[in-house]
Amino acid sequence: MSDTNLRDFYERYVEALNAREFDRMDEFVHESIVMHSEPSSREALVAQLNSIVDAVPDFHWEVQEFAVNGDSIAVRAINTGTPTKEWLGAAPTGKPIEIVEYAIYRVRDGKFLHMSAVHDAEAMRKQLAG
Repeated sequence: MSDTNLRDFYERYVEALNAREFDRMDEFVHESIVMHSEPSSREALVAQLNSIVDAVPDFHWEVQEFAVNGDSIAVRAINTGTPTKEWLGAAPTGKPIEIVEYAIYRVRDGKFLHMSAVHDAEAMRKQLAG
């Protein structure tokens, strides 16, 4: 895929995430993938996404920076939302959170094959604690 096509592909992926169209993940993610250096599956990713929006119904992904290197995509995103249920071991406080995410993806045959992301765990913990 060209840089432009990868950008369009990723924008469509984020649009599907924000629209809660997780049933469309077959358009973006191979059935067998590597997540955070571990073998995983599209089904596990969808379960993770459903878990996030179950606890944080207004969870929103917003791309801030985007870079392409060959078949790899690097993204800095801001994730926002207000937990309404226990999430990541923290009871909801009614306060919104804002999480900076750095993610790396590898695309093969038009779909994600490798996916990994890191967050500032301490900042997230403080926000979740209120």
